[in-house]
Amino acid sequence: MLAKDSKKKIILTGDRPTGKLHLGHYIGSLKRRVELQNSGNFDEINILVADDQALTDNWANPKKVRDNIIEVTLDYLSVGIDPDKSNICIQSGIPALHALTFYYMNLVTTQRLSRNPTVKSEMQMRGFSGNDSDDNEAGLPAGFFTYPVSQTADITAFKATTVPAGEDQMPMVEQCREIAHRFNTIYNCDVLVEPDILIPENSAQRRLPGIDGKAKMSKSLGNCIYLSDDAKSVKQKIMSMYTDPTHINIDDPGHIEGNMVFTYLDAFLRDDSQFADYLPDYKNLQEMKEHYRRGGLGDMKCKKFLLKVVEEMLDPIRTERAKWENNIGEVYDILKTGTDHAVKVTNQTLSECREAMRINYFDDKNTMVNDWEDWLKESHQ
Repeated sequence: MLAKDSKKKIILTGDRPTGKLHLGHYIGSLKRRVELQNSGNFDEINILVADDQALTDNWANPKKVRDNIIEVTLDYLSVGIDPDKSNICIQSGIPALHALTFYYMNLVTTQRLSRNPTVKSEMQMRGFSGNDSDDNEAGLPAGFFTYPVSQTADITAFKATTVPAGEDQMPMVEQCREIAHRFNTIYNCDVLVEPDILIPENSAQRRLPGIDGKAKMSKSLGNCIYLSDDAKSVKQKIMSMYTDPTHINIDDPGHIEGNMVFTYLDAFLRDDSQFADYLPDYKNLQEMKEHYRRGGLGDMKCKKFLLKVVEEMLDPIRTERAKWENNIGEVYDILKTGTDHAVKVTNQTLSECREAMRINYFDDKNTMVNDWEDWLKESHQ
């Protein structure tokens, strides 16, 4: 039986380059990636710029994907992803991922894919009906439908043991585990790793809503605060943030639940010392919430405090980004080096998978010849 290396702890994570990354990405995954990268608890950190998957709903506009590869990489570097500790690579430059995706498609049914809650949610968000159609411009693209299979190829090709992701990605990782288990069972091997998902501990960070209070923060919904936004844009967005429509006058009792200012404070407040620095009227967030609930605390005061908390976080990110923007050639080299390394790692996994499936035809001429001779003997018995 072919065995996997059970000693290594490996991370695979990433993003689709369809636009700039926002606070939802930061609090849901980027911040955690930096912490994991610097923890010393993992042997490898791989961050995938998933441009192939971005094409599943941007097939008519590949320029959008191409242009955002650098944009997303700048966001990575600006938040503290260190290319000496984390391997940043481009999905389309890793051929093994395409081959593994094709093999895995035979291990999952269309019925199972159609039940994936994440796929259903994404279909609805993008207006894909899922109905069959002879019109190439209508219906559900096959590439989008098989997104979980492609993601499984990404994760297993790197033999990732851990996938840091948002709560909405749990069905995707579960499907990855199913496919990996099925592969190992069918081919009597232990090549593929069944990964675990690592979601943020803070529930407010798992699925950050947009500033309008609707769904999650999403580029397509236009309700984002981007990591690259300047201070003027951030202020404008926070000051227009959805709060409590029943809290008309300052003295009116207010609601915390569904109020984006308090949702964002739950997610981004670093510690109680920020009250001492920016809002000494309160010792902690609990005191502030209690005052808002009983009335007497205005939305504008809350928003101004949130703005200071967010700006304290974003200001060093902007400074770091400016450094990298002045050296895009080095950003290119980081992506090239990372992708070259990923090709070597994933080619090894692909080779092991082909060996397990016994389709490694040209690895050993004698084996192939002997297999054919054995088959010939059996067929004439």
